Amino acid sequence: MHPVSPPKLVDLFAGAGGISEGFRQAGFDPIVGTDIDPDACATFRLNFPSAVVIHGDVRSKAIASELLERSLGADVVVGGPPCQAFSQVRNHMRLIDDPRNSLYKEFVSLVSKVLPSAFLMENVTGIDQMGFREQIASDLALDGEYAVTPQIIDAADVGVPQTRKRLIFLGVRRALRIAPPIVHRSDATTQLALARLMHAGHFRYELKAVDDLFASRLLGALADPEDLSAVTAAQAISDLCTIRPGNRDDALDYACLQPAQSAYQRTMRELNGSELHNVQVPRLRQDTGMRLQAIPPGGNHRDLPEALMQRNLCGEKWGHENGSGLLSRRHYYAYRRLHPDIWSWTLNTKADSVYHYRELRSLSVREFARLHSFPDRFVFTTDSRSGALLGRHDGGPAHSRYRQVGNAVPPLLAKACASALRDALFSGRFAKQLRAA
Repeated sequence: MHPVSPPKLVDLFAGAGGISEGFRQAGFDPIVGTDIDPDACATFRLNFPSAVVIHGDVRSKAIASELLERSLGADVVVGGPPCQAFSQVRNHMRLIDDPRNSLYKEFVSLVSKVLPSAFLMENVTGIDQMGFREQIASDLALDGEYAVTPQIIDAADVGVPQTRKRLIFLGVRRALRIAPPIVHRSDATTQLALARLMHAGHFRYELKAVDDLFASRLLGALADPEDLSAVTAAQAISDLCTIRPGNRDDALDYACLQPAQSAYQRTMRELNGSELHNVQVPRLRQDTGMRLQAIPPGGNHRDLPEALMQRNLCGEKWGHENGSGLLSRRHYYAYRRLHPDIWSWTLNTKADSVYHYRELRSLSVREFARLHSFPDRFVFTTDSRSGALLGRHDGGPAHSRYRQVGNAVPPLLAKACASALRDALFSGRFAKQLRAA
């Protein structure tokens, strides 16, 4: 009997490759990845050495032509057109007809030409709140060629140690007579939350259940370091606590770190060899350290006493002044501290979007990646060429690596979707039908 080759995947707007990594873990073969960011392309190329990586703007005729040529015969097309493409849509105009939504149109166009067995399109939930769900589903259906199922999935509900809601469109060719699968999730994010309590004159944060009867099992799962259905920040990164602020070594031997302390950490370490990469940590300003000491795990700027709301506590000048001598609101997000007993807040593209729950420091790119569910063997890098390149963002290599993680789809979220598609479409009894289609 000849072995069945894994389903082939094309990743459009791939970034560093979060969706591709999740699909790879579920048994798919990423054959093409494309993005306009050269640094993200460098990371994709490093981690998917057998894939073709196309750097450029998919609206370019040359890039679109190469992408189509490389994609023909693919089983699945995935991607997340940048969310800005859905903003400020003109009244009474369909999304796909608005020229400002050209990246979204390119995704639909590629699906229409490749006609894969299935596709996945992801985006922020804001487009759902703007009332575009049915219109997008209609565009993606290609006049009845595909059955399309939209669903909102929070990454923390599929085992990612971070809350991150995404609107997912799964499409399956109607000729296959298989409904797009519904992705199973725990709904832990609707039942568990942090409560702010006063104790001995100070605020602290404790994990509370919204519905005690329904949530008791979820509380148990979250507290169990061997349960992968719900994962806390500590279960994700506690073995990396010894990394110091200002560390400039970007690779450390695991022997210098604590042993894995949870099933999640053991899973993240699998197949990675002896070294851990992306462990540099920004230095910490003295005034930031003073504020963090006053903020309990799970807290933020609301927990700071008035004296620590002054902008320059130690005479060290930084950033733009707002004239008031106080912290301005645009800096408030930077003083959030993780809580060890629950998943992380949604990470953005900046190193100071969250701080460690125990140590007085921000997180390394590797800790960002752990909270995003990238395995340790997935290394973030940048294009070796210096200077301005098409699609490169300002900020330098260090910022680029944080940005790549923060912009990515969490691999375990992608894996949950990929596993649902695999079980529905690519398992035994449908394999012959798919090959004949």
